[in-house]
Amino acid sequence: MTRTLRGRVAIAGIGESIYYRRGESPDPEFVLACRAIRAACDDAGIDVTDVDGFASYSNDRNEPSRLAAALGLRELRFSNMQWGSGGGGVSAAVGNAAAAIAAGLAECVVVFRALAQGQFGRFGQARKTARVSGEAALTVPYGLISPAQTFAMRTMRVLEAHGVPPSTLRAVALASYHHAQNNPRAIMHGRPLSADEYDASRWIVEPYRLYDCCQENDGAAAMVLVAAERARDLAPAPVYVLAVAQGGGYRAGAPLHNDPDYSGAGFATVAPRLWRQAGIGPADVDVAQVYEDFTGGVVMALIEHGFCAFDDAGEVLAFENLIAPHGGLPLNTSGGNLAECYMHGLGLQLEAVRQLRGSSCNQVPGARVALAASGPMVPVTSTCVYGTQETLA
Repeated sequence: MTRTLRGRVAIAGIGESIYYRRGESPDPEFVLACRAIRAACDDAGIDVTDVDGFASYSNDRNEPSRLAAALGLRELRFSNMQWGSGGGGVSAAVGNAAAAIAAGLAECVVVFRALAQGQFGRFGQARKTARVSGEAALTVPYGLISPAQTFAMRTMRVLEAHGVPPSTLRAVALASYHHAQNNPRAIMHGRPLSADEYDASRWIVEPYRLYDCCQENDGAAAMVLVAAERARDLAPAPVYVLAVAQGGGYRAGAPLHNDPDYSGAGFATVAPRLWRQAGIGPADVDVAQVYEDFTGGVVMALIEHGFCAFDDAGEVLAFENLIAPHGGLPLNTSGGNLAECYMHGLGLQLEAVRQLRGSSCNQVPGARVALAASGPMVPVTSTCVYGTQETLA
């Protein structure tokens, strides 16, 4: 028997809270999580008490037992957390939920993420401390402190060693901001970004300028997953999980920047497994949602997923080719982490579902296959591909 998730589980509902700038949410994180979950259940046409499982990532603080009590669940059958690597766990959480349903461990699983940075502190800021130990003792005293500094080094390696032009980073940022202008949910809606404004923006850490870096936000997002047979009886058009892959390459978690594939995004071994499981390839993808804490990781992820090579990245990853509706590779069509909201990448999964339902603010005509790749440049990445009913024929 072939072991696969292809077509066995579907996304039945998606939901989110209002998105806020960091520190501006009037509600605590737990309330935001509950609102997003309820919204996703409403979207699916499912009573929230039918939920019997939760999956999340990056040590989300909102424990399933507490959510189950607050939402009135009749029974909690599945409670799952993806270990480590921050946003690298987004697609993995979807895969874990789908696997639980396919294996009969649960019937209706919610994947969620909530952040209230005003309540718990800035998510992307270096922590202040009087002393450091371990790996930090060999980086912090020399100025290697923040996430931007850490990931900038890997991106610079790609630009210098492989000749990928910096224009690719600018194209990713401009595409995200372009799409946000049509998305009223986006924090950067009404704040367009021009190429001149990008070029004039301040350096954060070379090669990243201000607009290469994601936002810091408050909010929550959620997805409801059920078995494919059940999804067909629900109101929204089901969006099927075609494949999910997660993992890391040889010594990907080696400390102190000793990963042997230092110019990689972490998908070199993961993406081929995704395509094999899905039975499709990059040429079949109509729209891509790629986690962008920083633009460099998007460029590297698209290369490792096979959409282009180092040599032609500058041509393929050009602004005109990355925008909906007519670009060859529409990218981050909600505005993504850069311009919609940094909901730790789960918003990108919701946008993949919207595209295949035909309800995106930047709809790609006839979209049938959507990629959602999570957390480039971390030790454990994950990636997911979704499809419409037509893709299962």
